[in-house]
Amino acid sequence: MHIVDGALAGEVVIGGAVLAAGGIALGLRHLPLERIPAAGVLSAAFFVASLVHVPVGPSSVHLILNGLAGLVLGWAAFPALFVGLLLQAVFFGFGGLTVLGVNTVAIALPAVIVHYLFRRGVTQGAPLSAAIWAGMGGALAIALTAGAVGAALALSGAGFVPAAKLVLVAHVPVMAIEGVLTATAVYLAAQVKPDLFDTLKGRSA
Repeated sequence: MHIVDGALAGEVVIGGAVLAAGGIALGLRHLPLERIPAAGVLSAAFFVASLVHVPVGPSSVHLILNGLAGLVLGWAAFPALFVGLLLQAVFFGFGGLTVLGVNTVAIALPAVIVHYLFRRGVTQGAPLSAAIWAGMGGALAIALTAGAVGAALALSGAGFVPAAKLVLVAHVPVMAIEGVLTATAVYLAAQVKPDLFDTLKGRSA
């Protein structure tokens, strides 16, 4: 869900840029060499999944897969998703460059939160149990992202409050779809490549 240039107050844009810079810095510190291929794949998955979007006021509705990115990458989801957002803004005009920080925080911070909340359930359970935890994480990531976008709009002026509410309502079906997709991806990964989550066991990153 991309917020477009010119939709936010200057204070919100600056605050988002500062938070995004901090998140990216932390993400790069938690991105060992062996996780770079996974980060690249998930960045590409986000890039492709969110190309098909439906405009909703000053934002848009589309798939994100940030819950899956968070489960696999933790804090490293920040630089991975930032790259996808930057390429979309530059090549397709989705979102914008001035709001890149806010969009990054709105999408990547929920991914990190999901990582901390659901990582244990995904890494320590059987494939079906891992899929259930992952599905809840995928849905929650969308809910948190919609909330972050709505908050950014609401903080930019009372005139954006109706649009903020519309963003929250419009993403309810996306939550269900993302939950199913994330659960399916984790279920398959747990059977085909269970070591994908091994480096996350016992870690807080």
